[in-house]
Parts: sequence; C-alpha cells; structure tokens
Amino acid sequence: MFRIHRLDIAADEDAARQTASLAGLAVVLLLLVIGLFLVHRLGAEGAREDCLLAGFCPLAVVLPDGAALTRQF
Repeated sequence: MFRIHRLDIAADEDAARQTASLAGLAVVLLLLVIGLFLVHRLGAEGAREDCLLAGFCPLAVVLPDGAALTRQF
C-alpha cells in the first residue's frame, strides 16, 4: 500500500513537471513570434525612414495634387 501511494506521488510530480515544461515552451514560442514580428516591422520602418531621409524613394508615387502615396512595407 505504501508503495502504491509513493508511485502516485511520483506520477503527480512527473505530470506537474511536464505541464511546467510545456508552459515554458509556449512562452518561448510566443516570445519568438513577437521578436520576429518586431524585427520585420522595425526593418520596414528603417527602410522607409532611410528612403525619406535620402530625399528619393522609388516606392513613392506623386499624385498631380502634390500628395504622395507610398507603398506600405
């Protein structure tokens, strides 16, 4: 009887450890996705700023009324 109770405790500890590991993996994957999104977004913003600071942007279309349409990165 004591041995069965001890096995139940070990199984509970294993399940808790597995749950914690999966939660950690989910957090790491979430941070990875957020990081990739930020790298993509900040890279596009940097390219746009470089283009505007240079005074020439091949992605801009100037309309007859003086307004400009730029392609969204």
